[in-house]
Amino acid sequence: MDITLLRIGATLVSLITFIAIVAWAWSRRNRAAWGEAAAIPFQQD
Repeated sequence: MDITLLRIGATLVSLITFIAIVAWAWSRRNRAAWGEAAAIPFQQD
């Protein structure tokens, strides 16, 4: 196995992981949770 194949494999795994994280962050199921988290700095004690 060549080192180039290992580098290509690592790049593809990283790309797929990145796309999965972006898809998870933009999913509609998490919209309410992200909205609450975004409002935390504006809440007063």
